Amino acid sequence: MLRRLIFAVAATATASVAALTAVPTAVAAAPVPLPLPLLERSDVGDRLTITTSHTGNPRADGTFELTCAPAGGTHPEAPAACDKLAQFAKEGKDPFTPIDERSICTMQYGGPATARITGIWRGRNVDATFQRGNGCEIGRWRSLEPVLPTARYQEPAGS
Repeated sequence: MLRRLIFAVAATATASVAALTAVPTAVAAAPVPLPLPLLERSDVGDRLTITTSHTGNPRADGTFELTCAPAGGTHPEAPAACDKLAQFAKEGKDPFTPIDERSICTMQYGGPATARITGIWRGRNVDATFQRGNGCEIGRWRSLEPVLPTARYQEPAGS
């Protein structure tokens, strides 16, 4: 009887050790996909405040509210702006990420336009600033049109 009990305990222990050592191998063999938070969240509840100035278009300067799902608020191009933000989410991109400090940008001036976007997008807080002081920032601004207005900058006469 004692011999059966020892054999049962030994067999159980061996099976447990085998199962525990097999788990890391099984996990390592099959990569687990990481969730993409921008894709998992819907745009319900998205609410952004967009403040722009010096765009070269007085009707585009000011503070506008943008809500999506359904598109609304005081933003002059709310449906197109929401479509643009949905496109970023579908591609898994964050349009509010600043330009990397290590980026090499062309030394061009796109005008004095500035913008700040605050609020909630895809369930997270947003507080982003935009300007047009170099080629990277101009490209970042343009990629977010029509959320941000098209800036109309003309070189001052005599420059």
